[in-house]
Amino acid sequence: MSEDNRIDIVIPWVDGNDALWMADFNVHKPKVNNENSHEVRFRDWDLMRFWFRGIEENMPWVRKIHFITYGHIPAWLNTKHEKINIVKHEDYIPQEYLPTFSSHVIEIFIHKIEDLAEKFIYFNDDLFAVGKIDERLFFENNFPKDTFAFNVLGYDNIAHIIMNDVKAINYKFSKKEVVLNNLWKIFNWRYLDKAARSLLLSPWPHITGFYNHHLPQAYLKDTFKKVWNENEEILIATANNKFRSNDDVNQYLFRYWQLCSGTFRPFSLYKKSSVVSINDQNFDSVNKTIKDGTKKIICINDGEVTEFEKKKKMLHQAFNTILPKQSSFEIVQG
Repeated sequence: MSEDNRIDIVIPWVDGNDALWMADFNVHKPKVNNENSHEVRFRDWDLMRFWFRGIEENMPWVRKIHFITYGHIPAWLNTKHEKINIVKHEDYIPQEYLPTFSSHVIEIFIHKIEDLAEKFIYFNDDLFAVGKIDERLFFENNFPKDTFAFNVLGYDNIAHIIMNDVKAINYKFSKKEVVLNNLWKIFNWRYLDKAARSLLLSPWPHITGFYNHHLPQAYLKDTFKKVWNENEEILIATANNKFRSNDDVNQYLFRYWQLCSGTFRPFSLYKKSSVVSINDQNFDSVNKTIKDGTKKIICINDGEVTEFEKKKKMLHQAFNTILPKQSSFEIVQG
C-alpha cells in the first residue's frame, strides 16, 4: 500500500475496573469538583471484541489501529497482530500533562502518535462498523469527507466545550470568507436536509456553531499540526486539566478547522449511520437496529439503564448475531 493510500484508525479505550487506573484516578479525583470525573463515564459494556470484529469484517483496508490506553489491555486482545499499535498515554502525551483522565487531552495530541498515517479516522469505543464500508466514505483524493452545516449551540453536557471551540474558530476565520470559499460545500446536494440551518443563520456575522455528529471522524495529521501552531495557548490550557473541564477545547476544534479551511470533501455519513442512547425504554429497538443490517455504522451511547449486567448480556447476543466469527485480533481460545 502506497503512503498516500494508507488510512489508520485511532481509538482510545479505558478500563475503569483496572486497579492501577483506579488508584491513580482516586489520587487525583479529590483535586477537582467536576461531574465529568464521575466513574459512570468509564462503565464498560465489554463490547470491544465486537468493535474489532466489525473493523476486520467491514473495513479490511485499514492499515493500522492505534489503540490508546492508560496501560491496561483486554485479556483477549492479540497485541502481536501486525495491524495493532498499542499506544500508552506516555508514548505520545508530554509527561508534564500526565496522568490524565480527560478524553480531551487524549485527543489533542493524537498527531504525535508514532507511525500514524497522514490520513486517519478517529473512532470512539461506542462506534461499531456493522456493515461493509468503503474507504471512500471517509476520504476522497486524500481529503477527509465531512458534512458542513452551520448550527446554533445546544444545551447538552459539552455545550461549554463546543462554545470554546467555536470561539477559537471565530478568532481565526471570517464567516464571510468561509462561506464564499466553501459555498458549494455548505449548500451541497449530499446533505440538503442540513442546508436550511446554514441559510437561516446567514444573517449572523459570526459563526454560531456547526452541525455535529457523533460518528467516526476523518482527519489529516497536518490539520492537527496547523491547529497547534495557531492555537497553542488554549490547547496547553486544556492539556493542564486532568479531568474534563468546561474551559477545555476538544477534537471538534480540529474538525471545524478542516471545514472552515475547505480541507474536506462533502459527504453525509450520518445517512448511513444510526446514533442511539441506551435506556430502558428503547433497549429492544437498539437490539433490533444492531441486527437488521440497514446501517453501516451504529453508535451506542451509554445511558441510564437498570439491570446493567442483564442488558449487557443481551447486547452481546445481538452483536453475536451479526459478528459471530472470532477475529484475528482475538487470542485463539483453547
